[in-house]
Amino acid sequence: MLLLFPLVVSALLFSIGVYGVLARRNAVLVLMGVELMLNAVNLNLVAFDTYLRDVVHSGQVLTLFVIAVAAAELGLGLAIVLMIFRSHQHIDIDRLRELSDSDAADEAIARDHQIWTGVAGGER
Repeated sequence: MLLLFPLVVSALLFSIGVYGVLARRNAVLVLMGVELMLNAVNLNLVAFDTYLRDVVHSGQVLTLFVIAVAAAELGLGLAIVLMIFRSHQHIDIDRLRELSDSDAADEAIARDHQIWTGVAGGER
């Protein structure tokens, strides 16, 4: 079996997945992009396992583990997307800022600065 054809298909799948993750705003489409990338990796694992004629079939076994992890990731990701949709009525990733927690980090930095400089509690 030629190794070139599965590698080209895998590269195309991975490229489409990267485009889906980077260019899409919809969280479901981002999850689909991640799944495409994982399937490209699975195709590479099986292709190299067949090409190298591995007796243990470690590429196929590792593919089964990747499929199990992808299923768990998809279930958890869809649960998070459903929770976000129920609370915000949209799943636009660019409009979601609650998950970044940048305000709490800024407040913690300001509080630490006040403690170290002795300005905490109105002291000067």
